[in-house]
Amino acid sequence: MDGAAASTTSPSNSPPPSPPPDPLAKGTMITNMEENYGMFVWPCSIILAEYVWQQRSRFAGKKLVELGAGTSLPGLVAAKVGADVLENMRRICNLNKLDCKILGLTWGEWDAPLFELQPDIILGADVFYDSTDFDDLFATVTFLLQNSQGTVFITTYHNRSGHHLIEFLMAKWGLKCLKLLDGFSFIPAQKASSLQGNIQLVEIALDDRTLLQLIEDEEPRKCKSMACLIIIKIG
Repeated sequence: MDGAAASTTSPSNSPPPSPPPDPLAKGTMITNMEENYGMFVWPCSIILAEYVWQQRSRFAGKKLVELGAGTSLPGLVAAKVGADVLENMRRICNLNKLDCKILGLTWGEWDAPLFELQPDIILGADVFYDSTDFDDLFATVTFLLQNSQGTVFITTYHNRSGHHLIEFLMAKWGLKCLKLLDGFSFIPAQKASSLQGNIQLVEIALDDRTLLQLIEDEEPRKCKSMACLIIIKIG
């Protein structure tokens, strides 16, 4: 090491910089829960939020979209580590002192705001809940992936109906799995102890071997499920 480089090195007895506070620690995250299954903090949300926290350097400077946000815990964690947030849950964002806007989304419908989204990363916690919605959900995800080059979809899901259905729909929509993890393989033991279920984390991207055309419907598709959308720009 030359002298110039050595002169910029901190003294050996200097304490290391303190890590940022964990937003999932007790008392640092505020949520708002109502009597609706989309308004509870489910284990998939906790695990995805933990993944975002542990991989926070990967998300720096990225534009994120969270689909089916519900209580939007993963998005809130991203916001806590430095995000400018357009939120689906106005009250939750207000509780956490974050500026927010609400944007609704119907699985499988191409509303005008959807065309404006060009995220780097798409998040979704437990969006694979009702199998009757899976096809429309994958249609929405595929459109977003096609609309922004290099985008990935990171989701956690409780394996209620079997991974084979998700694999089938991935192939149908020209998608591929980049990473598949046991949801409990990276979460700290003290957090995992209160969670139950067979939870997987998967990263999904467009399959380069498949050429897809954007779906164009002359009339809007009638989908029964409305989903909330959170848009996050970090950095």
